[in-house]
Amino acid sequence: MIRSHIGTLNRRQAALMGLALPWSLQAAVTPKPKDRVDIATERAAAYLVRMQEANGAFNDPRSRESARNGYAMTALGIMALASIGHQPVDPGREGVAMKRALDFILRPDRRRNSSGRGYEYFGADGSRMYGHGITTLCLTEMLGMTVDRTQEIKLRKLTQSAIDLILASQKARKSHAKYRGGWRYEPTSHDSDLSVTVWQLMALRSARNAGMKVPKTAIDAAVAYLKKSYFSSRNGRGIPTNMRSGCGYIPGQPPRFSTAAAGLLSLQVCGEYDAPEVRGSTNWMMNQRITPNESWFYYGLYYYAQGMQKREKRIADHARQVTEDLLLKLQQADGSWVGTDGMERMAGKIYSTSLALLSLSVKYHFLPIYQH
Repeated sequence: MIRSHIGTLNRRQAALMGLALPWSLQAAVTPKPKDRVDIATERAAAYLVRMQEANGAFNDPRSRESARNGYAMTALGIMALASIGHQPVDPGREGVAMKRALDFILRPDRRRNSSGRGYEYFGADGSRMYGHGITTLCLTEMLGMTVDRTQEIKLRKLTQSAIDLILASQKARKSHAKYRGGWRYEPTSHDSDLSVTVWQLMALRSARNAGMKVPKTAIDAAVAYLKKSYFSSRNGRGIPTNMRSGCGYIPGQPPRFSTAAAGLLSLQVCGEYDAPEVRGSTNWMMNQRITPNESWFYYGLYYYAQGMQKREKRIADHARQVTEDLLLKLQQADGSWVGTDGMERMAGKIYSTSLALLSLSVKYHFLPIYQH
């Protein structure tokens, strides 16, 4: 975990100065010139800070979905700022904004507490298990950052309760064996899908990395569900026969850009780097021509950028170039990004801007979850 500072520098400033992480006692060097990604991410960070409300939440007032899903959007904003090197204890405007946003999530909320049957349930704001997984992931990642003592105490207590809800939800009775190990919209859902499952799995893996109580069996069951979602027939040993495919939305469905990318990253975060499903997903991705017209473009690009970054250098370099070329052309004058399809437009600019930052952040590699 990264827990210390050199003076008042944050990790982003140190990276631009050429300092290694974690912090060492190296002397500061002349800052590197900012490139187009540095400039774009700084503009995006400034946009997020401007969109912070008095209560600390990040919100796009033109989007009903953004306001309704307050925890999830705020969590995405925090992770986006953290992914490019800012921390809640930094004295600059980004650090101050992160601390206020984290306080918003950590505040007592009777509705949240009662909705999860004794657990902390961050989906009570309307975001359901999507928002719960996203917000819990944010909290587990903040345990690997530098926060003040008061926030750390609240973080540990609240995060374990949120993790416990994910674990309990995974055990909900499923209507079919193919859904076991996964999650869907509600804590008691009887089916599963990939898009909800990957957020819960990332939160569990991040929590385990942070030393929280997460049974290995829960991770294993979720990984097994993802592998069932890989679209391919299998041989007698259970190995996929199609080595150019990916995960579908539910088991038995063919891959889409967004679901294949989500499966690729999530399996690797759980250590499945050499699994045939990962190699097959990588092959499938390398043969896709990705455009902004993809359904759930920003969601898919986030998983694509981070997932492909974990492959061999030629693949990682190619994916980073694709990601940067796509996103830098789409950035708005105010520093934000706007959804390219109806569903992502409804989600608002906090959502798309945060995911764009998380995609571009492969250059910096700061969030703990992506370092495994």
